[in-house]
Amino acid sequence: MALHPTIAEILANLPHPEGPLDPAAMRAGDDAQVPPLEERLPLHTVDDTIAHTPTGDVPIRIYTPADADTYGVLVYFHGGAFFLGSLETHDHVARSLAHETGLKVIAVDYRLAPENAFPAGLDDCYAVVRWVADHGDELAWDENTLAIAGDSSGGTFVAAVAALAHDDGFERITHQVLYYPSLDLDFDVDRYPSLRQNAEGYGVETAGLKGFNSFYTDSGADPADPRVSPLKRTDLTGLPPALIVTAQYDPMRDEGEHYGARLTDAGAEATVSRYAGANHGFVQHFSWIPDYHQVFAETAAFLRGDRK
Repeated sequence: MALHPTIAEILANLPHPEGPLDPAAMRAGDDAQVPPLEERLPLHTVDDTIAHTPTGDVPIRIYTPADADTYGVLVYFHGGAFFLGSLETHDHVARSLAHETGLKVIAVDYRLAPENAFPAGLDDCYAVVRWVADHGDELAWDENTLAIAGDSSGGTFVAAVAALAHDDGFERITHQVLYYPSLDLDFDVDRYPSLRQNAEGYGVETAGLKGFNSFYTDSGADPADPRVSPLKRTDLTGLPPALIVTAQYDPMRDEGEHYGARLTDAGAEATVSRYAGANHGFVQHFSWIPDYHQVFAETAAFLRGDRK
């Protein structure tokens, strides 16, 4: 299938930035695209608070979809190449996840590179997951479902958190959901066919991956470290069931699909779902297109235990 025509039209009209990347300017540009509160999907409650964790205070946003006695919980890590993204830029993703899954969604405002050295952001994400389990009563957690989900670099954190939890003997994570994850920060173009097949013209380009991730790697994240590149982990046994969503026209498509294959080989449950005609970032940028909004329903089915 060709690139979705709506996506193709929008990409064709996007400006091509020149010169060095400026995190402050790019963050401001993203913030300018956030819709006003009255245009956002309404939920029962949306509350900002602080998770007081052993690694520090982490801002979080709690999305409660409806009035209920108890809830399953999904902890969500936004994308943005480790230096972009916020509770605001990905608010619509978290709202859609809460609405479609019926789970209480907790979005993590983790520390960003380059201002914060590795592993600050990863520590925040893992700490909030542990905080949820420790504060189940006040969250009305049902103590059954504790899922983690993330897009792009947030998907990197999902895989890394799942592994850290396993190694620590923390077995409460029930599902991991990764949307077009970046799982191998060694961007040698010969490592995965999709790095060449989708190198140019689809929004995120192979030649730019190293530069975008340099804010993270220059702040101490070593691509050889499995916490940075989860595909470097040699043993994937014992990890929670995974839904890995990939995009046909994503340079990083194959590493996500390879992660799914390796999980299966290790005896873990893994579902890989490739979205035809989609590009990297479609959950954040194009989930208003009906074909791609379906990703939230698919996530809900996976979390319910419906298997293809």
